[in-house]
Formats: sequence, structure tokens, C-alpha cells
Amino acid sequence: MTAKQQQEQLGKALWDIANDLRGAMNADNFRDYMLSFLFLRYLSDNYEGSVKKELGSDYPNLEEDDKRTPLSVWYKDNPNDIVPFEQQMRRKVHYVIEPNYLWGSIAELARKQDEEVLKELQKGFKYIENESFENSFKGLFSEINLDSEKLGKTYTERNKALCKIIQSISEGIADFSTDSDTLGDAYEYLIGQFAAGSGKKAGEFYTPQQLSTILSEIVTLDSQNPKAGKKKKLNKLLDITCGSGSLLLNVKDKIEKAGGTISRIYGQEKNITTYNLARMNMLLHGVKSSEFEIFHGDTLKNEWDVFNEMNPAKKVTFDAVVANPPFSLRWDASEAMGENFRYKNYGLAPKSAADFAFLLHGFHFLSDEGTMAIILPHGVLFRGGAEARIRTKLLKDGHIDTVIGMPSNLFFSTGIPVCILVLKKCKKDNDVLFINASEHYKKEKNQNTLRDGKVDGVLDPKAPNDIKKIIDTYQNRPENIERYARRVSMAEIEKNDYNLNISRYVSTAIAEKIINLKEVNTKIVEVEIKSAKALEEHNGYLKELGLDTI
Repeated sequence: MTAKQQQEQLGKALWDIANDLRGAMNADNFRDYMLSFLFLRYLSDNYEGSVKKELGSDYPNLEEDDKRTPLSVWYKDNPNDIVPFEQQMRRKVHYVIEPNYLWGSIAELARKQDEEVLKELQKGFKYIENESFENSFKGLFSEINLDSEKLGKTYTERNKALCKIIQSISEGIADFSTDSDTLGDAYEYLIGQFAAGSGKKAGEFYTPQQLSTILSEIVTLDSQNPKAGKKKKLNKLLDITCGSGSLLLNVKDKIEKAGGTISRIYGQEKNITTYNLARMNMLLHGVKSSEFEIFHGDTLKNEWDVFNEMNPAKKVTFDAVVANPPFSLRWDASEAMGENFRYKNYGLAPKSAADFAFLLHGFHFLSDEGTMAIILPHGVLFRGGAEARIRTKLLKDGHIDTVIGMPSNLFFSTGIPVCILVLKKCKKDNDVLFINASEHYKKEKNQNTLRDGKVDGVLDPKAPNDIKKIIDTYQNRPENIERYARRVSMAEIEKNDYNLNISRYVSTAIAEKIINLKEVNTKIVEVEIKSAKALEEHNGYLKELGLDTI
């Protein structure tokens, strides 16, 4: 079994467990329990693996029927060595977990239906939030209410429900690898499955993987010369509305697979539940606590101190900015906000739609050599008023590099078609590349998907690959691909009053074939002559047979 197949099977096994256990609990609520326990399982396995290497021959070797964790035995036998040991582990893996709070200890209590499971989990979650990591992760499990009546009306019922969930997860994934790639991909799979069951709420935390891949590939390419390939290094990466953090992790994956590096990851998220999910997602994918910073706060209000440095010399900038903000959100476009340094050079987005407010926030912090890619509704391309003024200035200043039109119904949360805008501070080309990918997709039962060139999970060079076609077109920037892409001069865009409606520049319509009436008439005459000759021959045969002619 390949690693990818194992990841998919693990994801499906976990989803089956979730469906079997959640009962009347809705997907949103059960998601938080399931993902938190999976997170604890990963932290524990990763930590115990490192402990085993660190202790070497001193690592306790227990009998098969001994259900204690080896670390708990070591702690008991070496009380005077615990403090220096934990200091060493913090240097090695950047966190520690006391034996009682390891997944194995909790799972054993659950197997025995111990009445203290709920209390031990509560203590364990508090310990991980406040003491495990060098950087405090306060509130990491704040949305996991172990006292919720959704688990049971009494303590005993809730404890019993938790025992069942923990035991099922423990047994269901016992035979699977728990490395960060395998468990991390399974985590992403579960997030996607829960998003599919969450309807419109999914937009709060989930960017479809296919769109995430497109944005990630674009921002990791050389900004001035995409044909040169991937950047060697990203110093800082930012997602201004990071949701569960999947998009940030996708960017990290793309640049590292190309042999590059990324120094630090930044994300901002307003929803507290999703903010916690993003922090767990980072740690679960092996990103060290010192390598990322996720901030809980409102992007439009700019509540993060990191972004409020007034000294231009000290302003933080990012080599890559990605975003999938909530579409056409109503916001506080007050007069005071109009003086904010992010907006005063361009003007305020209208109160009815904050799309350009999100764009300008991210763009303000983009470095001169960076690339920004943002998913927005099509309306930003052609709506008038304040949005037209912002769009016009961005175009005149040479900051809009590429406009990509996507098919409709790609999201769980909405069926509207979206576009991807690619922006740069120092753009090389004095034109705009338009890619009209709206007709290139596969229609599924409830949702459209972009084809990825795979047949039964295996890449096939002959299979349609909508994702690769978009990325290749962006990278190679062709003058024209009929009914798909075109480089459009600023003069032509100006003639269209800076309207970026994609169909004005790249139409997918197939022109009707021009009919030559003279040629058609000639063919009809030829057919009539042949028909008359055939009838004459046929009547000749009838005469020879003594029959009446036609």
C-alpha cells in the first residue's frame, strides 16, 4: 500500500468512526471533539517517539499485557531526573506532555470505562494549553466543552460517551502510521468532509483543496519571472483570513517539495473555533511553535499589533500573501476607517461588500518582490462606484497581474462563480493576463470539481488536468490561447473603462459557422440530379419486370 493510499484509507476510517458515533450531534459540534482527540493522538505519538530515541536503553520495555505507558514507568523510577529530562525534550521537540495526559494513558482509561476519563481529559487539555509548549497556547481547547449536554445529560453519561469515542478512535486507527504526513493528510480529509456537511458555515474555515493548490503554486513561483520556477525561500507567508490553516500549509508544502524553505508563517482568523483549529493544524503538521503565529482578531479592524507599526522602515512585509475572505461581507466603512493607512490611497470599499477592503489590507503588507493571490466573487471585476475607483487605481498603478475566472459551484458554502486575482507591487509586464477557466471542470453530483489529471488516483498524462492548465498558463503567460487565455494591454482595458469582466477579453462562446448559401444550393442541385438518375434506373428495372413505374 502506497503512503497516499494509506492516508486516504486512514481518512475514510476516521470519517466512518465520526459518522457512527456522532448520532444526533451535528457535524460542526462533533468535528471539534474528533479533531481534538486526533490532535492529542498525534502530539502523544510524536512525543513518545522522540522520548524513546532520547532515553535509548533506559526506555522501559514493558510486557504486552502491561497497559501503562513506558514514560509513566520511567517517571516513577526516576523522580529526580524529570526536570532536566523535560528541559532536554523542550529543546528537541519544543514541547512536553506528562505521562498521565498522553493519548495512551487516556485511551487505557477509556478502555476500562474509568469514571475519571472526563476529568483527566480536562486536566490534560489545560496542561497542554498552558504548560506543554514554550509559547503558550492558551484557549487551544476552549471550544471543546466536555461538560456539554450534547454528550450526555449527566456526568456519567458524558464520561461514557467520551470513553466510546476515544476507544473507537484508538482501535480504528491502531494499524495506521501516525507520522505527520499521514495523520496530517487524514486531518485535512476530515476537515473537508466536515465542511461538506456544514453547508454555508464551511466558508468560515475551509478553502477547497483544488483552489488552495492553485493559489499555493502561484505565490511560490518567482514573482518577476514565473517561468524561472519556484522561489528558493519565503521569509514570511501571510493568510489574512486563514480559517483552519489549510491554505498556509499548502503553500508550505509546495515550496518545500521544490527544495525551498519558509522561515515563518502568519495567519489571522476572527472565528475562535476556527482559530483554535488552525493552531492545532499547524502543530499536527509538524510546524514548530516557534515557526508560526496565528492571531485571533478581526482583519478589517486591524487588531493585530504586528500590522500597526507606523514607521515605514519597521513595517512588516510578506513574500507571499494568500486569502479566501468571506464574500461580499458587510463592514464598518466609517469616515475614520477611510483615513486608515491601508485604505487612504485607494478609498474605502462600500459598506455592502468588504471584498476590496480585504484585498487592500493584504496588499498593503505585500513586499516589493512578493506575490498576492486572493479568491473573490466576480463582482469585484465590474461593479461600479467605490469599487470601480479602487480597481482603476490598482490597474493604473500596475498592480493587477492576472485575473482567473473559475467555474461555479466549487465551494461547499456557495454556488457562485469566483475569480482569483494575482497582485504584485513591482509588476514586470505592462498588461494583464486573463484566464477564463470557467468551462473547464468535472460535474459531480452536488458540486463541481477541477480535474487533476488522475485516473483512479494515479496521474495520467492523457487525462484532463484543469489545475495544471491554469498554473502552466499563469507561469508561461502566452499572448493568446483561443477561448481560454489572453494578455490584454492596458490601453484596451482603459477603453473598457477599467472593467475586468473576463468575457470582454476572453470569450468561451463558439462562433456560429458562416453558411455559404451558394455552396449549399450547388449541393442541393447535385443531390437532386443524383436522385433523378437513381429513380430513372429504378423505373427501368420495374419495366423489365412488367411492373408499374413510380
